[in-house]
Amino acid sequence: MLKQMEGSRAVAEAIALCRPEVICAYPISPQTHIVEALGEMVKEETLTECEFINVESEFAAMSVAIGSSAGGARSYTATASQGLLFMVEAVYNASGLGLPIVMTVANRAIGAPINIWNDHSDSLSQRDCGWIQLFAETNQEALDLHIQAFKLAEELSMPVMVCMDGFILTHAYERVDMPTQAQVDAFLPPYEPRQVLDTNEPVSIGAMVGPEAFMEVRYLAHAKQLQALERIPQLATEFQTVFGRESGGLIHTYQTEDAETIVIAMGSVLGTIKDTVDVMREAGHKIGVLGITSYRPFPLTAVAAALKNCKRFVVLEKSLAVGIGGIVATDVRMAVTGMGLKGFTVVAGLGGRAITMKSLKALFEKAMREELELVTFLDLDWKAVNKQLDREKAHRRSGPVAEALLRDVGVVGARNY
Repeated sequence: MLKQMEGSRAVAEAIALCRPEVICAYPISPQTHIVEALGEMVKEETLTECEFINVESEFAAMSVAIGSSAGGARSYTATASQGLLFMVEAVYNASGLGLPIVMTVANRAIGAPINIWNDHSDSLSQRDCGWIQLFAETNQEALDLHIQAFKLAEELSMPVMVCMDGFILTHAYERVDMPTQAQVDAFLPPYEPRQVLDTNEPVSIGAMVGPEAFMEVRYLAHAKQLQALERIPQLATEFQTVFGRESGGLIHTYQTEDAETIVIAMGSVLGTIKDTVDVMREAGHKIGVLGITSYRPFPLTAVAAALKNCKRFVVLEKSLAVGIGGIVATDVRMAVTGMGLKGFTVVAGLGGRAITMKSLKALFEKAMREELELVTFLDLDWKAVNKQLDREKAHRRSGPVAEALLRDVGVVGARNY
């Protein structure tokens, strides 16, 4: 059924259709509307046979999800930004224990300084925690990926993050095709845990492991991620059969058949990139787009195949590995080792900075001429940056960086130094 609705509400309704049995909720923007909507459904009994648990922190949310999943319940939670960081110890435990928890990450910048707007710093900080990470381009895909995530998590007995851009998707109203309960039931079977705490058959979950077996345990977690590389595209095909639309998978390509330059990105920015590419195509430029849906496991083979006929690639990422530059670009470069491609990293949109078609067009034209630096910061205010660097050279006590920059760009009153 077609509905015009907020992204958060669409995700909440999709999760409800998956028949979760435990939802652990702690509010943090911009994921709050998701758990609020689910709480309302439980209270109104439109979502039945589900326990909605208000907890005192994000760490508690993941801890409760671990307990409920180990007890045999289909479990869900959501978080963002500092909330994800607060639950990190438990996040690693969930994957280490092989528990099929599904969690929405409404992507948001990490402080300090405090920033509530979108980038991918939060989920990418957890790229090695052992969770599958799927990135949604649109609200429709966010809805669909959650349904696929429960099936993937439960088949492999490992947790899945579905990442959707905070505010840009979570708070945007778009038309989505909401499936019926019968469709979801046909795709997602009742939960049958691979491991469960059962008083009739007592086992230890999370026993201490020493050097004699720890490496093997970690490798088996890696092996499951490799299994996911095969299962994710298979699930996308199964999903299309039941729901009648393409969604999910490892990657998506756009205008790449004859492209000499391919732009690589994740999340909602792909829409703006595609619009820019359409304009440039009309002007005769051979440029295309590669969208990555599965960031973990990273689809090395699929990425290499998508780039095999191009001359160069540009990885546009909404995150920064401080001290080196790109995060996603590192994985892309690993995928194309030995292919002789010229690659560029572009850091953009940090803390919600707008990524415009005008800036992208100029950037891509420069990339096609191979005039970009290996790491470029899109629309960075170099005047403000250099002023602060000069200030720090001149004054030992130059003050807090964030406050100084806000004054320099005119957000707060000026101060004499």
